[in-house]
Amino acid sequence: MSDFDDINRRGLVLVGCGRMGGAMLRGWLARGLEPGAVTVMDPRLAPEWQNKGLNVNAALPGDPAVLVLAVKPQMMAEALGTLPVLGDTLVLSVAAGTTIATFEAAFPGAAIVRVMPNTPAAIGQGISAMIGNSRATPAHLDLAETLMAAVGRVVRLDHEDQMDAVTGLSGSGPAYVFHLIEAMAKAGEAQGLPAALALELARMTVAGAGALAIDADEDPAVLRENVTSPGGTTAAGLRVLMDPETGLPPLMARTVAAATERGRELGRTAQ
Repeated sequence: MSDFDDINRRGLVLVGCGRMGGAMLRGWLARGLEPGAVTVMDPRLAPEWQNKGLNVNAALPGDPAVLVLAVKPQMMAEALGTLPVLGDTLVLSVAAGTTIATFEAAFPGAAIVRVMPNTPAAIGQGISAMIGNSRATPAHLDLAETLMAAVGRVVRLDHEDQMDAVTGLSGSGPAYVFHLIEAMAKAGEAQGLPAALALELARMTVAGAGALAIDADEDPAVLRENVTSPGGTTAAGLRVLMDPETGLPPLMARTVAAATERGRELGRTAQ
């Protein structure tokens, strides 16, 4: 019995099949979702999804198991047309900054789960945080987790107001790491390395350290201490990086706080 049996029987509607929607769809199809059970609503659907057995911009099934919203609310009308009246359909939103209340107004009485994934979901290495409304049953939450597990790990939140901090940390976080790679590469160049070599070293150092942090499953402070010899080169670098006033901790605190606050502003605007 597949996790997708009920969805294959009743259908799944995906509104928006861009980078995130496409990543999720690839993961679902790889895990047993039948193409014929999927209706994709996207006026600008990429050519790669044509002739794959999907129902493209077609009439919606009468009572789909899941309606996945992977577009901004202002684009939903264009992609979906008239909003359907739903029965026992799970509404799963991955629209950043859009509150559950916004979707409750559009889909009265529906079970709604709001999810914040991040871009490594494109290679199955994402982390998604989710929270449901009062209509979302444990079965709905389990279904949402099954769907999001196709593109990485899933965590559940206690309160929706935590979502803005999730957005500021993991939602926007990949961009912070990409910039870290840029900065490390430039620093390597400044110390005499060729640009291409410095970039390769920076990329693989960040990727390898991240993989080790997951594989070791230890406190990152312990991992840091393990590679820091007293009086050595790493200690010299960390003295600069860990400075409580000018180092990475206060800078990262301001970075995540700024992104979190912007998420709150977008949520208020969307109401």
